[in-house]
Amino acid sequence: MSRIGLIGTGHIGGPIARFLAAKGHEILVTERSSKVSARLAKENGVKIGSPQAVLDGSDIVFLCLRPQAADAILRPLVFRPDHQIVSVMAGVSQDRLARMCHPARDFTQFVPLGFLEKGGFPTAAFGNPRMLAALFEPENPVIALKDEGELNAHMAACSSVPGILDLLGTVSGWLAEQTGNGEKAEFYTSQLLAGFLATMDKTGAGQLAAARDELATEGTYSLNMTTILRNKGAHDALREALTENKTRMDT
Repeated sequence: MSRIGLIGTGHIGGPIARFLAAKGHEILVTERSSKVSARLAKENGVKIGSPQAVLDGSDIVFLCLRPQAADAILRPLVFRPDHQIVSVMAGVSQDRLARMCHPARDFTQFVPLGFLEKGGFPTAAFGNPRMLAALFEPENPVIALKDEGELNAHMAACSSVPGILDLLGTVSGWLAEQTGNGEKAEFYTSQLLAGFLATMDKTGAGQLAAARDELATEGTYSLNMTTILRNKGAHDALREALTENKTRMDT
């Protein structure tokens, strides 16, 4: 088992800590997001310490900070050359990590979502994917990426999740207006998509389009929906948002 530290324990760091603690690793976290860290200590047996104490007691260190706060928190700390650093900070390059975490040299980057704790998260990673696979597989499959450009593209794709949830909220809200029952409308909408995706074939490229075409056949309301969304520019807006987010990460 590994000695693993987390600097920052918010909505991303918390699930990582719980997942790794359940695997039997020794976990040390900072007090940042104190309610989360206190709950982790009480329910999952993790230890709490200062950022420097986390570094001193860990071999693998997860950086779960807001990118804009990272320099101020990390630069005063003393890293070791043998530290394995895992960054979940979107848009923070390996060059910047090297400056903040000198003299550490082993960097891995990925951006998880909270459901990693339950398994099924596609862990797209750049740097040291073997180390990450040893921690998160088989529950969360690791996808090795060849460079930071690929990483940023996957991060941009990951950033689409809140937007898609926002669109589902529109469907749920519309259904609630029609039925007068917001609770049932939200359950129906979320379960509708979750159930479909759970049973969909996900092997090989083209499965999303194949699943769409099985539903949106000639003369159906499903085809009418996809046609209107395309004609009204929904897909163009989504591609624009994806490209803009990747460009911001690249720079």
